[in-house]
Amino acid sequence: MPSLPPIVLTFAASDPTGGAGLQADLLTLASMGCHPLSVLTALTVQDTRGVEGMLAIDAEWVADQARRLLEDMPVAAFKLGVLGSVENVTAVAEIVSDYPDVPVILDPILASGRGDALATDNMVDALRELLVPQASIVTPNSIEARRLAEEDDDAEEPGVDESARRLLALGCEYVLVTGTHEATVEVINKLYAAQGVVREDRWQRLPGSYHGSGCTLASAIAAALANGLEMAEAVREAQEYTWQALAGGFRPGMGQLLPDRFFWAREVDAEPEQEKP
Repeated sequence: MPSLPPIVLTFAASDPTGGAGLQADLLTLASMGCHPLSVLTALTVQDTRGVEGMLAIDAEWVADQARRLLEDMPVAAFKLGVLGSVENVTAVAEIVSDYPDVPVILDPILASGRGDALATDNMVDALRELLVPQASIVTPNSIEARRLAEEDDDAEEPGVDESARRLLALGCEYVLVTGTHEATVEVINKLYAAQGVVREDRWQRLPGSYHGSGCTLASAIAAALANGLEMAEAVREAQEYTWQALAGGFRPGMGQLLPDRFFWAREVDAEPEQEKP
């Protein structure tokens, strides 16, 4: 039999548009050579303009989905997105704790691109206490990083560097803070570890607003790690893939653009045929 592709298990909410959430994870992981497994954590009502509603899946169902898969197939990485409820955060935390050698990529999605809330304060607390300490890497944007790291006695909002330091102090190995929401000419993404900034990458800021860029990046990191890359190299590879997917993005509806996660396939199709000798 042929060798197995790397298998990655994603926990995420469904996005009917295919732009973000579970569908974005599956597309990205498949595009980068992995076999994706999926655990549905919530249903959403949304289009490319925003999220209108979310219904969390019962925590027992979430746990049962995952346990059944994990007893059947070897998993090379976990990718965690929107979990839907405090109970689901708790269930997922218990599951990944049973697999300490499997990398955990935590994408702490707290709001949609339009600003629709996808996590309550209690869920943020649960993420901070139960999942950040188990994460191999946490991938917040700068807004999410500040909210996750905010403390009750803060006189003002912590900066990006301080936010990353606080998240690392909770126990995660790496923090990648993306700079899409910062007022900079280029998008500056920083990867932090206990020793400080591991790498800083600068990317051309693309025009338009994209739905699912964070899901794509976190899933791409999971895929790169599952394929055997070390963390710093995996983060660089995932950023390159994500930027290319965004650069080839398309606007199928009346809202945000969607990343083209199979941009490479269409590039091949677009190549002119060479004349035969």
